Amino acid sequence: MDIKNQTLKSIVYFGLLIGTLLTLIWNVITLTTTTRKIICAILPTTVLTLILIAGPMKILFLTGAWRTQTILYQNGHLNFNTVEFQMQDVGALGYNKRTVEVFYLTPLFMITSEVPNDIDKRVEWIKVDKDVNELEIKSP
Repeated sequence: MDIKNQTLKSIVYFGLLIGTLLTLIWNVITLTTTTRKIICAILPTTVLTLILIAGPMKILFLTGAWRTQTILYQNGHLNFNTVEFQMQDVGALGYNKRTVEVFYLTPLFMITSEVPNDIDKRVEWIKVDKDVNELEIKSP
C-alpha cells in the first residue's frame, strides 16, 4: 500500500520515526509495575529496532510521494486500475522511476504491484498513453 499525498506521507513517516521513540520513553517513565513496563515496551522496541536496521536516513528518503507522469494502460472493466509511469523526487540525488500497476483504493491511498510482462497481449488492458499534465489542463 502506498500513500499518494506528499503531506500525509511525510506525517506518517516522521510520526513513525519520532512517535516510536516517544512512546517507548513514555511507557518506561509513566508505568508503575515492571511487568507492565516490559509488556508495553515490546512493540515500540521492535519497531525502533527495525527502524535502526533499515536506517533512519533511508526512511526519510522514502517520504517522497510517487507522482504519476504518464498513464500507459487503463483497465477496460475497472477505471480505478491503471498502469502508470511514476517518478519520485529524492532531492539532490535526482529521481527514482518505476512503471507499476496501480489500484486506487481512495484518492489518497493506492496499491502498487509489478507490471506483468505480457500486458500488451491481455484483453482487459487498453493502451492509453496519456500525459497526466494534459489531463489536468482539460479537466474543469
